[in-house]
Amino acid sequence: MAMHLVWNDEQTIWPIQPELITVLEKLLDVAASSEEWEDGEVALTFVDDKQIHEMNKEYRGIDRPTDVLSFSMLEGDDAEGDWLDEEEVPILGDIIISVPKAIAQSEEYGHSIEREIGFLFVHGFLHLIGYDHESEADEQEMFAKQEAILAQIGLIRS
Repeated sequence: MAMHLVWNDEQTIWPIQPELITVLEKLLDVAASSEEWEDGEVALTFVDDKQIHEMNKEYRGIDRPTDVLSFSMLEGDDAEGDWLDEEEVPILGDIIISVPKAIAQSEEYGHSIEREIGFLFVHGFLHLIGYDHESEADEQEMFAKQEAILAQIGLIRS
């Protein structure tokens, strides 16, 4: 078994290239390996600000767009066992990334859009498997893990 990325592009602002998906698949493998997660499926959807705003309002009660949302199948009611696909592969959950937010943040931080999308993807993955950043210590741990994973494939801040 192995990690599997299923993706969907629901935005028209920036074309998602196959090379980016290859990078994200590598990031998924590195992140899963670093967390000793052997197999699973992650669904990734690229959206615009309007779509992520609606989702953020509906699911989190926050009336503004955000950069990334994660919906874990490993917590809440779904954690009871109804999270395996037909081949008995764990479905870890969904990651939703706002492409306009990723573009704006890449410009703000002075790095590539690919690096920012990679960062948001790893951030979302870590949320799927249980990490959070409610406290300063948790945030430092999570962000250190993200940077270490990104560095392993060369997506460092310039």
